[in-house]
Amino acid sequence: MICIIPTWSGLNSYRIVSWLALDHLLFLLVLAVIYCLSHWKQVLVLITAFTLGHSITLALRLYDVFRLKDKLVEFLIPCTIMATALFNVMVKKINAGPLRLNYFLALFFGLIHGMGFANAICFMLAKNQRIAIPLISFNIGLEAGQLVVVTAILLISYLLVDKPGIKRNGWIWTLSGTAFFIASKMAIERWPL
Repeated sequence: MICIIPTWSGLNSYRIVSWLALDHLLFLLVLAVIYCLSHWKQVLVLITAFTLGHSITLALRLYDVFRLKDKLVEFLIPCTIMATALFNVMVKKINAGPLRLNYFLALFFGLIHGMGFANAICFMLAKNQRIAIPLISFNIGLEAGQLVVVTAILLISYLLVDKPGIKRNGWIWTLSGTAFFIASKMAIERWPL
């Protein structure tokens, strides 16, 4: 995931986390692809719902309240991408009804992604007895990074679809289909059995 997170040694020093988390980037893509630049407020709420979802399970996992097997979590993450991509293809016209469901999906799927983040950062926080500040810092940095990625998606959509007048459905179906295909491959590779 590309995100800016404070290092554990201080809130004023920042570093960029790897682009290698393709699954999280794909999820952000399928979440945002159905929106236009003019929907930026809705997208902000959507990304915040996703952050809230993964913040909950991240905290539960770090405090050892709830845990899933790593292999199961790694399998479920691409499944969230596939489900969201299917949702995008099924939405015929952007209006308030189906998009309210999109907020719920972002929150719910954020719970699954939070377990993936927890598996990745637990070892970093194990050295630190105080978890609250690093956890809050991580979530603020992650939210900022996600907003950067989603803003880029909306700007590219504006330049390639809204400005020249390309059909939005073709754009949505192409990107959602591509993400679905890549996520399917990930899910097969990560099959937990």
